[in-house]
Amino acid sequence: MSAAVPNPVDPYTTGEQPRRPGRVRPYALTGGRTASSVDLPLEAVIETVSFPSYPGWPAGDVRMTILHLGTQRLSVAEIAGRLDRPLGLVRVMIGDLVVAGSLRVHSTLTDDASFDERRALMERTLRGIRAL
Repeated sequence: MSAAVPNPVDPYTTGEQPRRPGRVRPYALTGGRTASSVDLPLEAVIETVSFPSYPGWPAGDVRMTILHLGTQRLSVAEIAGRLDRPLGLVRVMIGDLVVAGSLRVHSTLTDDASFDERRALMERTLRGIRAL
């Protein structure tokens, strides 16, 4: 009688732990899109306007987390940092929520901004950095 030899590639028979699935690829969450339909600079502040009553999203959906973060009026970069997701992915998802009317983008400086506006932005940025 020969003893059964476990298959070395089968984690269930060798005692090895099976690989845990990784994160979902960003392109899967955005349908392959890499650009937002809305202009979203890194420093643009995002605000939640409304929560969908029943979005039909699966539990733990990133969009719901973005809506919750939008109640804190964070920048696009801050939201991406808190989610620990790629900035491009977060931009696309925020853009979708803006188009849907759930988020509002607060304008930042434009190319024709005055010296005083630029200085005020730099001062606010420095205050934020010091607060860290």
